[in-house]
Amino acid sequence: MKKFIFALTVLSPSILLGQSPFDGTWKTIYDQSKLSPKPIKFAVSKGIYDAFSTVPKIHVKADGQDQPVSGHPYDTVAVTEVDEHTVQIVYKKDGKTTSEVSDSVSGDGKTLTYKSKFHPPASDQIITTEATMERVGEAPTGANATSGSWRIQTVSGSDNGLLATFKRSSDELAYSTPTGENWTAKLDGKDYPVKGAYSFDAVSLKEIDGQQIEASYKREGKLIEVDKVTVSPDGKKMTAVEISKLTGRVSTIVFEKQ
Repeated sequence: MKKFIFALTVLSPSILLGQSPFDGTWKTIYDQSKLSPKPIKFAVSKGIYDAFSTVPKIHVKADGQDQPVSGHPYDTVAVTEVDEHTVQIVYKKDGKTTSEVSDSVSGDGKTLTYKSKFHPPASDQIITTEATMERVGEAPTGANATSGSWRIQTVSGSDNGLLATFKRSSDELAYSTPTGENWTAKLDGKDYPVKGAYSFDAVSLKEIDGQQIEASYKREGKLIEVDKVTVSPDGKKMTAVEISKLTGRVSTIVFEKQ
């Protein structure tokens, strides 16, 4: 679910010895991360679901039935208005569920709780995520109370969605997760295939300096995201500035070596 990048330096003593201080498993630490403050805007009103912040935007019936969409990792969206404070959304690809989302708003309408179950394409495991958001834009008149603009405050998730393991061999970097996402790429700026991923199918790596690297992620040849990652001098933490080329959202994510 998250992307972790490996920093290599040609002149590093550890590299000359055929080892890397970054080999091993890393975990996303959301409590130390800074998520994009850019609001997420959507609405369920008069039987229609609009996801204004999604690229491309989504405009479908909120009738609980699979509605076709294009330009996304999924190809249908089913939106159900459970009650005036709760909405459920199911995303599918080729008829198979990729994720299930529940949005519910507090009684005062100021806090949204987001819960999701993600079904990785290469595993039977389920990744769970929960987030809280604060209202920064009011719901349209007559819309479901979950509607409006929201800013993410906190995020938590199951370990299988937070962990990733790296292993360097010669001039290649190998990446894998507990749910089957994996790739092997050289630091030469060329695209390499990704297996078991949901939102992208290729990755390219470039070394910035001894402690920084840039990773670019693509889907069907289109650039989706660019991550600039810095490894701490003691090798215990990595900080990734994740730049979405679709939405313009920029987040700084912290990872700790396990």
